[in-house]
Amino acid sequence: MDALKQRLLTTLAAFGQEHLLSFWDGLSPAEREALATEIQTVDFRLVADLFARSEDKTAIRELVSRATAPRSYRCGDPASAIPPDVARKRGVEALRAGHVAAMLVAGGQGTRLGFPHPKGMFPIGPVSGKTLFQIHLEKVLAASLRYGVRIPLYIMTSPDTHDETAAFLTEHGRFGIPAADVVLFCQGTMPAVDAKTGKVLLADRHRLALSPDGHGGMVTAFHRSGALDDALRRGIRHLFYFQVDNPLVHVCDPEFLGYHLLANSEFTTQVVRKREPLERLGNVIQVDGRLYVIEYSDLPDDLAARRASDGTLEIWAGSIAVHVMELPFLQRMAKATSGLPFHCAHKKVPYLDEQGNLIRPSEPNAIKFERFIFDLMPLAERAIVVEVDPERHFAPLKNASGHPSDTPESVRARLSAVYREWLRKTGFEVADHVPVEISPRFALDAEELQSRMLTRRPIVTPTYFG
Repeated sequence: MDALKQRLLTTLAAFGQEHLLSFWDGLSPAEREALATEIQTVDFRLVADLFARSEDKTAIRELVSRATAPRSYRCGDPASAIPPDVARKRGVEALRAGHVAAMLVAGGQGTRLGFPHPKGMFPIGPVSGKTLFQIHLEKVLAASLRYGVRIPLYIMTSPDTHDETAAFLTEHGRFGIPAADVVLFCQGTMPAVDAKTGKVLLADRHRLALSPDGHGGMVTAFHRSGALDDALRRGIRHLFYFQVDNPLVHVCDPEFLGYHLLANSEFTTQVVRKREPLERLGNVIQVDGRLYVIEYSDLPDDLAARRASDGTLEIWAGSIAVHVMELPFLQRMAKATSGLPFHCAHKKVPYLDEQGNLIRPSEPNAIKFERFIFDLMPLAERAIVVEVDPERHFAPLKNASGHPSDTPESVRARLSAVYREWLRKTGFEVADHVPVEISPRFALDAEELQSRMLTRRPIVTPTYFG
């Protein structure tokens, strides 16, 4: 037996994972090296501990049983404790001072869309066909131009999307953002395990079944990659965080930033009011003065259905994965020894059986371990919630055409509806259901559109303002 195989077996035997070397003798030298590298990066003790706790929901139920609705501000509400115009002014000050950076989380593939590329490359513009990446990057560029600063954009990829994302953005000149202001970094991975045995699955004879470690992996990856230090060198104090699948996000929204700053928050999150108890959103709750998010899959049905005296949901605040975080807070969390907790998700994961055949399961067969960024909230010295209108802020692209919700068609329709509203405020007549689109570089909002010298005319055919 060669020395490398013996060392690996010694490591694996302590955790009952020797099967990972079942095909070792038939591998090429390069394949052996690749497999050894993957095995050596796995913390098998952590994997074993996580699997042992994977079915325990006692702590979640106990936490939710004591939950109250979170204190919140609402964007655009003049009755808010912080008036919207005051919040907007403070946010603009931070932007003009160069204290704000953007963080785009883009590690996901378009698999559920039937799209064999990073999801950010999916064409979603209702008239232009612009990709999600182009829409987001043009928003960052437009904000930079509006406030007269260079707003850096940090993009978290995954091992599956990194190279293709980098090539795509380079090919398109980062849609106008200078190369120095777009910083890519890659998140880590965790192995998937068999849901019954806890055995790590093989994706191939020389590869483990690895998957990204969740958006909560951002904290570690941002720090280890040097991107956090880069932000600090630039004088960045506040990080505007958002995910690639929502083209309606108001990137670096000054009002949202203002609530965060005036409330002296370390972590601020956007929420929408849930339409039904079991809506597939993270649930923001408050327990003993701290904010938490409970995943919809972890929230017991009876607790989700609880109603207040006025008939509204007690647990009403659904997270849409848009946050503002303080850089010193992220520094503190990156240096913490324990890090964010892992969550367990039952998924369908293709794997090799004992004979080396690739099995594609029809039902969930495995457990994946992921960290969630919202687990930073209860660790913050102060965290707040800001409610936004889902019709104007939230149109996630999740599912392929034909699904009941969050499809390319529904997202394009929502985008057009927002742009029609802008145009009507500006004095245009726009026929219902006519696709329209406004480039972020043309106008970031209805107010900027009104300032344009445009000929008001009826719009009855698909129209793009760019």
